[in-house]
Amino acid sequence: MFNHKRISKAAIALLTSVLLIQAVPAHADAVHVAKEGDTFFTLSKQYGVAMDTLIKANKDISPYNIYGGLKITIPGQENKAAAAPAQMKSQEKTVTAASLNVNGENKVVQAWGKTFDYSKTINVKATAYSADASENGGWGAVDYFGNPLELGTIAVDPKVIPFGTKVLVTGHSHPGLPKQAFVATALDAGSAIKGNRIDIFIPGSKQFVNSFGFQDVELYILK
Repeated sequence: MFNHKRISKAAIALLTSVLLIQAVPAHADAVHVAKEGDTFFTLSKQYGVAMDTLIKANKDISPYNIYGGLKITIPGQENKAAAAPAQMKSQEKTVTAASLNVNGENKVVQAWGKTFDYSKTINVKATAYSADASENGGWGAVDYFGNPLELGTIAVDPKVIPFGTKVLVTGHSHPGLPKQAFVATALDAGSAIKGNRIDIFIPGSKQFVNSFGFQDVELYILK
């Protein structure tokens, strides 16, 4: 004859153990659904994860082609995933906005709390391009010298702006770029980039990047 009380106690004990195990937070990975303009750099800042760790956890994802809707693994961030977007939203105002102060007499420009000496300014017509194969010919997502495309790469006419020149880009407007100003390097070229024209690389989908259109921007040629 079965002892029903003993069985009931055992069942309750087992159920309690299961509930306790489920209640213990697991050290698991989170999944971030990318939005346009996300990069491994911005996500590493958003979630407080080293960028190398983030890239290793997403070996199948190209750092140069992160687009809206892409699922990205955030290592060991299960409990932080929900709070991070709200935190990032408040941080964006200070992280992406730069005050621009120019001293034309001494040819000094200040942005992001840094001071840059410049030799001259150039007004150019700017467009933007992505890592999409259709925008990079048969060479893939690399610059003129074979380096992977990254934020801060611009295509130029080397007769106007020599390769390797560092510039402070100002006057632009696009959610995939730092506001007000950012430093870029002339490392790429293009058949349509002639004269006072530049093409700015922006991480993200082709559709997202193409919303940049044509913009008149001012470049400070840095010393």
